[in-house]
Amino acid sequence: MAITDAQNPLLGEISCGSLLQQLQQIWDEVGESDDVRDTMLLQLEQECLDVYKRKVDQAAKSRAHLLQALADAKSEHSGLVLALGEKSYDIPDQSTGTIMEQLKAIAPVLDQLWKQKAERIKEFYDVQSQIQKICGEIAGSKLSEQAVTLTVDESDLSLKKLDEFHSQLQELQKEKSDRLHKVLDFVSTVHDLCAVLGMDFFSTITEVHPSLNDSVGVQSKSISNDTLSMLAKTVLALKEDKKRRLEKLQELAVQLSDLWNLMDTSIEERSLFDHVTCNVLASVDEVTIPGALALDLIEQAEVEVYRLDQLKASRMKEIAFKKQGELEEIYAHAHIEIDPEAAREKIMTMIDCANVEPSELLADMDSQIVRAKEEALSRKDILDKVEKWMAACEEESWLEDYNRDENRYNSSRGAHINLKRAEKARVLVNKIPALVDTLVTKTRMWEDDRGASFAYDGVPLLAMLDEYAMLRHEREEEKRRMRDQKKFQEQITTEPEFITRPSPNRPLGPKKVVGPRANGGGTNGTPTRRLSLNANQSGGNGVRSMTKEGKRDNSRPIAPLNYVSISKEDAASHISGTDPMPSTP
Repeated sequence: MAITDAQNPLLGEISCGSLLQQLQQIWDEVGESDDVRDTMLLQLEQECLDVYKRKVDQAAKSRAHLLQALADAKSEHSGLVLALGEKSYDIPDQSTGTIMEQLKAIAPVLDQLWKQKAERIKEFYDVQSQIQKICGEIAGSKLSEQAVTLTVDESDLSLKKLDEFHSQLQELQKEKSDRLHKVLDFVSTVHDLCAVLGMDFFSTITEVHPSLNDSVGVQSKSISNDTLSMLAKTVLALKEDKKRRLEKLQELAVQLSDLWNLMDTSIEERSLFDHVTCNVLASVDEVTIPGALALDLIEQAEVEVYRLDQLKASRMKEIAFKKQGELEEIYAHAHIEIDPEAAREKIMTMIDCANVEPSELLADMDSQIVRAKEEALSRKDILDKVEKWMAACEEESWLEDYNRDENRYNSSRGAHINLKRAEKARVLVNKIPALVDTLVTKTRMWEDDRGASFAYDGVPLLAMLDEYAMLRHEREEEKRRMRDQKKFQEQITTEPEFITRPSPNRPLGPKKVVGPRANGGGTNGTPTRRLSLNANQSGGNGVRSMTKEGKRDNSRPIAPLNYVSISKEDAASHISGTDPMPSTP
């Protein structure tokens, strides 16, 4: 080993050369042999090599640690970039630089990535916490009331994954909003129903869930499936209860109205129950007034109905006669003949002998009224046509009188009015044959369906129609004979030397015809009108008619069974002319 005497500037004045020189001086003074000196120098050299070797080993280890740190940093960088999905944080190219330079270059990038990772984890945690909370609220679990504990998956912290969580959160928030609106709608419906039914809203709604109370904030209300289901069931139950109560109240209102009408209750007394009768025709959705269907109100109406029922029993006779009068009025309007005196005597006997309960008697009379109304309804179409037929016959009678008036075309007062009426009457009279045919067809159909004869004020309608048709036919025959007689007389006037005046086989005077109604009052007090066909006022052939027992007398005519209706042209031929026309009373 070469030994220099030069001083090492790092060690100051002490150096290996100076120390070796001092060692030689010491050896010289001591007188050490060369072998000892060589051995000692070899030891010193070996010890120096060992020191260098340790230093080299330490340096190698340090380099290995740095390389490992660099590799770890690069791996960490790759992991962070992969987890964050970031491509903008590449390591600067320092492949030509030293290890320390490479480590210094990657350190700021790692710091930035770690900072971004921490922020990203916080964002994921916040989003997932909200998702988990809303899911818990929807599921109805207690997670929404407890601290949310979750673990963020740090292997994927990319913005794409974060957007997926945000999208999921938005969907859940929308679902929560929709559910909250449903809950609030249900709560509002329950509130309105409880108000109408007179029920305690607070106790009703808190039975579903305590959070539905008004004192709890909107965002804190339960929106779980169970809550929505229970709210729906509660609303359905309240609506059914409302429907039942309304039906009960309407039934009571109808009973009250019927009892009031029967007993002529004063307006002042009725007004006390206006809150009951005002909903008699209302639908379920139309009843919105608070307390309108409260139980105490229904009970009050029930008590009043019971009181009126008791009062009705004491006024049974008066009420029964009132119902009998209603029944007689229905029959009178339907032109059905009954025996009112016998019916009233029967009612008196039943009430005096107490053979029947008052409620049963009234119920039986109500059923009679219902049947009478049904009977009247079945006869309405035919009766309307009978009224038209009779009105047409009256116009026909007036038209006959008008045609016999020789001064009808004079410029007298009201002549133009009569002329217009005559025009309308001719049109109406021309429709009589078709109207009679329709009446016959409908009456026969009615009788076939009912298995009974259709009577008009006690007289069979078909007999009246047949009688009318027969007399109309006889009238036409008489009219033809009158025309022939007139022509014969004209021939005698023009050729007196060849033709002698014959005497007619029968008098040619006009005849009287009885229409559907005779003069005077009709059955059941129904007034009748004067109808005519074509006879004038001066007598004629005798008249035949049929009573309701089927016997002929001198008041109602009847037609043969092989009656054939007269055509409209024949009916119009004698109406529109100016010849005198016979009439019937």
